[in-house]
Amino acid sequence: MILNYGDVGPITMKQKCSKCDMQAIFFRKYSGEKLCKNCFSGSILQKTSKTISKYKMIKRGNDVAVAVSGGKDSLVLLHILNKISRKLDFNIKAITIDEGIKGYRDEALQIAHTFCKQLKIEHHVYSYKKLFKLTLEDALDLRKSKMSACSICGTLRRRAIDIAAKDINHNIVATAHNLDDQIQTFIINMISGDVNKIGFMHPDSTTNRIKPFSEIYESEIVFFAYINNIPFQSEPCPHMNEGIRTQIREFVNMLEKEHTGIKNNLLKSILKISNTTKKLYGKEKKMCINCGNLCSNDICSVCSVRSQITKT
Repeated sequence: MILNYGDVGPITMKQKCSKCDMQAIFFRKYSGEKLCKNCFSGSILQKTSKTISKYKMIKRGNDVAVAVSGGKDSLVLLHILNKISRKLDFNIKAITIDEGIKGYRDEALQIAHTFCKQLKIEHHVYSYKKLFKLTLEDALDLRKSKMSACSICGTLRRRAIDIAAKDINHNIVATAHNLDDQIQTFIINMISGDVNKIGFMHPDSTTNRIKPFSEIYESEIVFFAYINNIPFQSEPCPHMNEGIRTQIREFVNMLEKEHTGIKNNLLKSILKISNTTKKLYGKEKKMCINCGNLCSNDICSVCSVRSQITKT
């Protein structure tokens, strides 16, 4: 039997795990490790714990709101943080944002609800419709600018998550952005010339937002979900191809396939650039003149998006 998954290489079931005598099911190409189910799962748990500790993301007694979409990354994050919380003694609740995408979001909401119930974790759902008086579909129907669905949705979702965390009195927000997401976001910011955003990509740059998966490959999270029977919505968002992220993902995956470990090297460079960029171009936060929320310009991103949706 041969397994070939994402950024891993082919491995036969006859090979033994690099850490124990069990049969290996996963080959981590960039490190050369062959891992069995238990050792692979343990390595993801250990990597997450190490990232949390290295960047001092969570302290004992903290209240952490975990952003759960119903996709693979967020449900694996909830699963792992639930385990870590018992050792580090912090509290977690799950929050899900309903963008109002017909025929897509309903399945994810049900998966998230069922999984939270299984883990006995309190789950709260907040909708664009309630928070912003319109769904994503409404916003797309109204838009008259060239803004992509991803740009509109991402901006509204970040604000919605902040509102949700504040509403349940949780001072830290954990999102499931992985190493691949970090690289893609960096390239998008470079292409758009948004230097200021690059300055806030480093884990040390964040105050209440943490990314425990920021040093883990997306393919490894998918594999973790698969071998640990974690359910997740596999159907992609119907609007995902409006933005450039999909093309960037495919390009970086191609580079990783041809040059093993390039993603890890890219992340190291991004962290260095992020630190330097923040020192040179970092802006102090101020209050949005429209809504009063903290932002780096006179008008916050949410108010800017609302304005551009109906811009002629």
